Amino acid sequence: MTMVTNQLVNDWVKQMADMTKPDEIVWVDGSKEQLEGIKQIALGTGEMIQLNQEKMPGCLYYRTNPKDVARDEKRTVICSRRQEDAGPTNNWVAPEEMYARLRELFDGSMKGRTMYAIPFSMGVPGTEFAKIGIELTDSIYVVLSMAIMTRVGGQVIEELNKGASFTKCLHSKAQVDETKKYIAHFPEDNTIWSINSAYGGNVLLGKKCLALRIGSYLGKNEGWMAEHMLILKIENAEGEKKYVCAAFPSACGKTNLAMLTPPEYFRKKGYKVSTVGDDIAWLRIGKDGRLYAVNPENGFFGVAPGTNEKSNPNALATTRRDTIFTNVARNLDDNTVWWEKLDKNPPENGEDWQGRPWNGKTSKEKGAHPNSRFTAPAKNCPTIADEFNTGEGVPISAIIFGGRRAKAEPLVYQAKSWNHGVFIGSRMTSETTAAAKGTVGVVRHDPMAMLPFCGYNMSDYFQHWIDMGEKLTNPPQIFHVNWFRTDENDQFMWPGFGDNLRVLLWMMDRCEGSVDAVETPLGYVPIPGDINTEGMDISDETKRKLMLIDKNTWLDEIEDLKTFYERFNGDLPKTIKDCFYELADNIGKMQ
Repeated sequence: MTMVTNQLVNDWVKQMADMTKPDEIVWVDGSKEQLEGIKQIALGTGEMIQLNQEKMPGCLYYRTNPKDVARDEKRTVICSRRQEDAGPTNNWVAPEEMYARLRELFDGSMKGRTMYAIPFSMGVPGTEFAKIGIELTDSIYVVLSMAIMTRVGGQVIEELNKGASFTKCLHSKAQVDETKKYIAHFPEDNTIWSINSAYGGNVLLGKKCLALRIGSYLGKNEGWMAEHMLILKIENAEGEKKYVCAAFPSACGKTNLAMLTPPEYFRKKGYKVSTVGDDIAWLRIGKDGRLYAVNPENGFFGVAPGTNEKSNPNALATTRRDTIFTNVARNLDDNTVWWEKLDKNPPENGEDWQGRPWNGKTSKEKGAHPNSRFTAPAKNCPTIADEFNTGEGVPISAIIFGGRRAKAEPLVYQAKSWNHGVFIGSRMTSETTAAAKGTVGVVRHDPMAMLPFCGYNMSDYFQHWIDMGEKLTNPPQIFHVNWFRTDENDQFMWPGFGDNLRVLLWMMDRCEGSVDAVETPLGYVPIPGDINTEGMDISDETKRKLMLIDKNTWLDEIEDLKTFYERFNGDLPKTIKDCFYELADNIGKMQ
């Protein structure tokens, strides 16, 4: 492999090795031969299991500790020098205090183990959008997963040898002790340290840690945006291409929308939908005053349960080779995997996600953990866009915010301006459903779907959006959607999945100015009939209900939003406050 000659890199690696004391250091070059050798080590130790290579070529199985199965937001900290720079929505610890605490935990944590040094790029190396990182880890799962999720190899080392700056990422699974687990970000030092976890969301440090928490901080300082957004390409029969970004909290259909399959009616008309990204978008202003987006990742880290041929056939197809499955059930008869809602044929001779004997026909316990995952190469996706590997960015026509709301939010509406759209994003909410059918659970605020991922004060984050808008001479239009509106019987009124394309096409018409809309207190809603429902079994009454804005419901929403905004101690941008007062006034005037 190409040697690393950047002295800053080598000095940092030596410093980290002196602290963690591994038996050896192995540089990862991303070659098939090296990765295969590393994989064989994991198979030999039992850290990973090789699945049926005829049915699932290149696929592996991995389990985490039962207490280490998800992102740990309580143990995730932002270590800015000033607490106010972390803001009220982040856990803050002073850098010197956290470094001291972590040095003690990292001291000797890799004794008897190999330290793997992984030079990686978020984005295509050498392009304007790309950011380089190096992750040091004692986990083979991390090595193999980072080789899927990021771009690893000689081209990254060449960039480092040219003097490229890099994010310093240190991880040790240590003893996987949840009481000593930390995922610590030091934005001013461009540094991430993670210890005592082996779950992907806490240890694949290029993903949420660099791409969003550190990325959002870098974006604020450098004049771009790091967002928790999918990127979708829509192409009509004439070959005209439009691109949209969309931000949704978890369990709101983000990956399904990213890999949408058009309904037959639209396929026959020549419409195509392609996936540029399913989770993260980095956005920069182009010379033409438009906003351009890239997906900095190279793979998908998706939730397995609920993924099936109906909900997301493209995601399922993506996992059929060279994929790592985490905490799903395993069929011992043919050494394949299974999870809830994959199909109606759970294994009778199986193991659950904890490795216990499991009969899916008789057991009342779930076979797969609800947050079980697949890590799959993006190139496997049948709908991956041609633009995915260019790294140059695609021009964004629309930005979509959305959440899961049973009654409050209409199916779709458009912001009145960029700043009004920022306000809509700042008040994004989603709700859970309690176990008792039909009872509404907790409403969670998740501005721009970034609440767990913003690496600095969220008031400043909102202001950064406003500042970016002032620089855009041709800004995207901003919309809000809610695929989850329910009727009086608590049944979904909108079918979702592929039919969501119908709503996207109305948005494109609005971006082109080819259809009018009706102004409401929330924004502009479609004129009846402007969303193409040809081939759908949906009544005019249902379509009317999908767009209803109930005054009493929204009076409650405004009180809840007021309470949420109070967390920011009066530091919200004036634009956000003005939009809030305008909404409250307009709702109050409703009949």
